[in-house]
Amino acid sequence: MKRRTALSALAASSLPAWAQSPAWPKARPITYVVPFTAGGSTDVVGRLIAQKLQESLGQTVIVENRPGQGGSIGATHVARSAPDGYTLIGGTISTHAINRSLYKALPYDPVKDFEPVSLVAFLPNVLLVDPNLGVDTVAQLIALLKKDERRRTFASSGAGTSTHLAGELFADLIGVPLTHVAYKGTPPAMIDVSGGNVTFMFDQMTAALPLLQQGKLKLLAVTTAKRIALSPGTPTMVEAGVAGFEMASWQAVYAPKNTPRAIVDRLSSEIRKALQTPEVSAKLGGQFGMEIAAGSPEALAALMATEIPRWAALVQKSGASAS
Repeated sequence: MKRRTALSALAASSLPAWAQSPAWPKARPITYVVPFTAGGSTDVVGRLIAQKLQESLGQTVIVENRPGQGGSIGATHVARSAPDGYTLIGGTISTHAINRSLYKALPYDPVKDFEPVSLVAFLPNVLLVDPNLGVDTVAQLIALLKKDERRRTFASSGAGTSTHLAGELFADLIGVPLTHVAYKGTPPAMIDVSGGNVTFMFDQMTAALPLLQQGKLKLLAVTTAKRIALSPGTPTMVEAGVAGFEMASWQAVYAPKNTPRAIVDRLSSEIRKALQTPEVSAKLGGQFGMEIAAGSPEALAALMATEIPRWAALVQKSGASAS
């Protein structure tokens, strides 16, 4: 009996720390990392998902903002975290698709360093300008950019984000060289656009709504293939005369690589249940114009397999890069 007890203790001591801890998620609070500043679309989604996971799992879920470098700082932190189910990240089209080709020395791999948990939603990007800029249409903005070199600037929530690449795509399609001004998140970028310090920007409708409602920003177009329900009178970029301009951002949830499959499956199941509730659907869909797109880990992996090469081609064509 003593020998058996000793062998059991020896076996337990050889296991990783997460395997010896109480059954997940009872050991400690879960940290949900948002790799962008508070107030942006990823933050909005993250706080809602965290709240729902806290209710369904019976464990505290703490939202932690770790912004910078197109989401790379937060993503790197999670990639290096223990694969025990206690650290998650609100991944995006930027952190888990675009950054792979945009950064020359990305400190993480979006495929090899993460376990896909669930896609959350697709988000329409919109073209925004200062209401005092004196333009009411995309055509008028293009004319201004061609005429006035001082106006050839666009803001983004960070180098490598979809909002950055949207500006690069716009510059390529209209044939006008533009200067990219990167910010550490959406709110400061929008403030500078609304103040006339930067000419325009692309960003998610989610984050733009408050300033649009206050009349501090003007909406010129949406980047999706179809018009959106929140602003049916706003044309798509293609309708506005920019042929070939179509893109949509997306939000998803990931865990560090080698997180136990049982934990990944439980998280995926709880997130899908949350996204199907009338409350979440009304907030993300009705209030922020997102297209709910809950799915399995395999479905998210399949999306990445399509998106990563697609954005790599655009990065190469545009010449965009980030240090």
